[in-house]
Amino acid sequence: MSRYFLELSYMGTAYSGFQVQANANSIQAEIEKAFFVYFRQPVNMTGSSRTDTGVHARQNYFHFDFEERISQDAVYRLNAILPGDISIRSIREMPAGAHCRFDAESREYRYYTYGKKDPFLRDRAYYYPYPVDLGQMQEASRRLVKNQDFSSFSKRNTQVKNFLCTVWESEWEREGDCLLYRIRANRFLRGMVRGLTGTLLQVGRGILTIEDFEEIVAGKDRNKVNFNVPAKGLFLVNVRYREGLMC
Repeated sequence: MSRYFLELSYMGTAYSGFQVQANANSIQAEIEKAFFVYFRQPVNMTGSSRTDTGVHARQNYFHFDFEERISQDAVYRLNAILPGDISIRSIREMPAGAHCRFDAESREYRYYTYGKKDPFLRDRAYYYPYPVDLGQMQEASRRLVKNQDFSSFSKRNTQVKNFLCTVWESEWEREGDCLLYRIRANRFLRGMVRGLTGTLLQVGRGILTIEDFEEIVAGKDRNKVNFNVPAKGLFLVNVRYREGLMC
C-alpha cells in the first residue's frame, strides 16, 4: 500500500465546499467518483485545507492510500472524467505516513475585489464600487502579524479546540483591475479570511479606524466583525510543506 498526494485546482462556484457531505455535491465527492470510474475501486481521500461553499483553489491537496502503482498517465485520464471546473495537477507517491494536512507548514489565501463593473470578474471577485484608503487598510492588516488569538474572526459552530494562528504575511496589493488581500498563516479558522477582508474594507471606507480594528481583534467579539463578503472572491492559492517532503 502506497501513500499518494494529489494536487488539484478548482472553481468552487458549483460546489458545497471541499469535503464530502450529505445531500450536497463537493470537490472531494467528484474526485472520489472519478477514481472509482477509472480504477473500479473506492478510495478514501483526506484533504489538506477545507474550503467553504463557493470558495476556489489554485492549489489544494488530498492524500490517499492505494495498492496499485499510479502512473502519470492517470492524471490525464482522470481529468478527462472530472468536470471542467476541477483539475488534477499532479499525483505523486510520498513517504509512508506523510499527511497532507498535518505536514503543511502554511497556507496562503487571497481575496479579490474590483471597483469597476466587469462581467469577466463577476464569478471570481467581489464587486465593491466604493473608494477605499489603501494605506489605512495596509496598516491595519500588517498589525495582524503581532496577534495570535483570532477568536473574533472565527464563525460560530466551529469544532476547533483553540483560536490561535500564526500569521506571517498580511497585506493588500493591486493586481490588474483588482485590489486583493493576501494572508499567509500556519492555519485558518472557519470564516477567518472573509471576516478579516470585510472588516478591513470597513477600515478602508472610514467606517472603522485602525484603533477600532485593533480593539475588535483584541476584544474577541464576533458581533463586530463583517463576515458578509461573498465566497466567490476567495482563493486558496498555496499550501507549503516542510522542506524535503515534496521532493
